Amino acid sequence: MKFIEMKDIFRKNFHHVLLSWYDTHRREMPWRRTYDPYHIWISEVMLQQTQVNTAIAYYSRFIQRFPTVQALAEADLSEVMKVWEGLGYYSRARNLHKAAEEIMRRFQGKIPDQSQALLSLPGIGRYTAGAILSIAFDKQCPILDGNVIRVLARIFHVTDTIDRASTQKLLWALAEEILPKKRVRDFNQALMELGALLCKPKRPLCVACPVAIFCEAKKLSIQEELPVKSPRKPIPHYDVTGGIIWKEGKFLITLRPPKGLLGGLWEFPGGKKNEGEDLQACLKREIREELAIDIRIDKFLTSVKHAYSHFRITLHVFQCNYVRGAIQLFACSDYRWIPWEELERYAFPAADRKVIRWLKENTRGGKI
Repeated sequence: MKFIEMKDIFRKNFHHVLLSWYDTHRREMPWRRTYDPYHIWISEVMLQQTQVNTAIAYYSRFIQRFPTVQALAEADLSEVMKVWEGLGYYSRARNLHKAAEEIMRRFQGKIPDQSQALLSLPGIGRYTAGAILSIAFDKQCPILDGNVIRVLARIFHVTDTIDRASTQKLLWALAEEILPKKRVRDFNQALMELGALLCKPKRPLCVACPVAIFCEAKKLSIQEELPVKSPRKPIPHYDVTGGIIWKEGKFLITLRPPKGLLGGLWEFPGGKKNEGEDLQACLKREIREELAIDIRIDKFLTSVKHAYSHFRITLHVFQCNYVRGAIQLFACSDYRWIPWEELERYAFPAADRKVIRWLKENTRGGKI
């Protein structure tokens, strides 16, 4: 069933009932109080990776610290990373900073209102561009996030796996085809709101859905079978070591390279255990390979688990002391010997933050 085959009266009714529902049931969010494209941009990037309640707190702190594109562009990347700390997907924070610099340089500090220009900026893809153009500028641009994909797949009975290029092309075409001539910004947000509040992945609330009468999946009672996703691959697990390495009352932290996983974040040095290698041998080897120094391992401290999007780790942490060698940066960008009191100045990955919480609860100044 394609929307282009629907009669005009059917199309108008769909727009009317969905927008009427949105006007009554829309949630209050700080980014919905403005059409400032900078605010919309920041909120949409955050919402791609976290729930609304979490995003609100981070959004408020981010906008307070970097209220304009210029403020973000002029900030030091380390400060941006610190404000972003805990949200994950740190490449998005790096791209925000880089894109802000380009907006200042190429567009005189104004976020462009043309798709091609937006897509030329780091970290802005078709969805983010569509959200900025439709919500901030009320332009006839479709959006397609996870919520909208679910709504469209059910309404139009899309049974192909949604990660296929052909299915994505179809969904984008449907999202564009159903756009109203007016209130595009509200309509796109209404689709997302519908997916978030009613058209949920499991046990959708069809009895409360304003557009249930238009839904092919509802008619066939296959709501929970759509959208169709490819089977998940097994998620690998790795054992990783980390050292709290002390020298003259300070301990060592290292900065990950700017590109790649967790780029631009500080961490306790260490690395992944090889097959057949014990944890202490792993830590000594990693420190020697990455920093060219020798350490003495004094005692085991704790192990923490953390799940990333495509793998899981267990981080095993040891209290250590520096022995000898001049630090050379083979696998990191920078290093610091810092006192315990300065720890909160630096942005760490989530696994290391778990270690920091354990240290605060179980040690005096990071030492047992």
